[in-house]
Amino acid sequence: MLDDSPASRSAPLSDPLALFRLRDGLYAVDLIGAAIAGFDFYTCLGKAPGTLEQICAGLGLHPRPAEVLLSLSASLGLVERDGARWKLAAVGSEFLHQSSPWNLGPYFTSLKNRPVCQDLIQVLRSGKPSSFGSFKDEKAWAQAMENEVFARQFTAAMDVRGKYLAPVLARKACIHGRRRLLDVAGGSGIYACAMVDAHPGLEALVWEKSPVDRLVERWVAERGYAGRVRVAEGDMFHDPFPEGCDAHLFSNVLHDWDAPVVRDLLERSWRALPSGGVLLIHDVHLNEDKTGPFPAAAYSALLMTITEGRCYSVGELREWLGALGFIGFRFEQTAADRSVVSVIKA
Repeated sequence: MLDDSPASRSAPLSDPLALFRLRDGLYAVDLIGAAIAGFDFYTCLGKAPGTLEQICAGLGLHPRPAEVLLSLSASLGLVERDGARWKLAAVGSEFLHQSSPWNLGPYFTSLKNRPVCQDLIQVLRSGKPSSFGSFKDEKAWAQAMENEVFARQFTAAMDVRGKYLAPVLARKACIHGRRRLLDVAGGSGIYACAMVDAHPGLEALVWEKSPVDRLVERWVAERGYAGRVRVAEGDMFHDPFPEGCDAHLFSNVLHDWDAPVVRDLLERSWRALPSGGVLLIHDVHLNEDKTGPFPAAAYSALLMTITEGRCYSVGELREWLGALGFIGFRFEQTAADRSVVSVIKA
């Protein structure tokens, strides 16, 4: 049973940011190690700067994890952008290039046999996610969620995170005047509960796949929101988005999927929203040119490893949403390195 207290009625007295960053950045060190041990990445980049496509072709990397690696490296000051081209920065050249007398590469490659490091080498080559948490008897995250035991454990874990994040999102969300919120792939329902708690005139519909939907229905009732938060079973990739909602929320959802899938989900949201409807995207976002900040780039390394996605940049979202016809792009920080993007359907 989850904590049945209302989602946004109390707040902690201290700041858990350091703990969030420890957990969210869990794979960052191993990604740098995998790049050095598996590809001598920084020496190669020093010899041949290039675009993402050129780097991938030269080293046999898949674009999705390579982009994550470049963002993480840039956030650490190891590489830098020159337009569309990436090149080695001074720190990377002095401390991670084989020709340098100060090369620290062997300091990292001494840990290359760590299972996570080996997993990441394969992810960099294939672009396919590793098993969740690098457990060899566990499926990739998306498939593991079809198992009721794993789905319950994972959803409950994300609920713990949401108890801190959801009330802040609810306070900062630009949703005034809207009557019904669709929480797409809404997990435990914690965000929907927080939103209706903070906005008295709002109702919400949590849209989730089986078996999560059955869990959410019980958890929403235990929290006392059954009258204002309903739950519907559905697949956001294949089923029509539920009608009658003038606000859509993707909270910690888009980062699980590759860019073409994300763009398709945004288009499906556009088609389902009425004119004047609002779309909210709550997540960890990279900056405009995908060079940081470090906490976002480090979290992207975790997502790259266990899901089919990564963190997306403010620039990418502005471009994709604008192309669909959304207007009024707004970006606001929330809590624990998270932020919310809001747009309106013209």
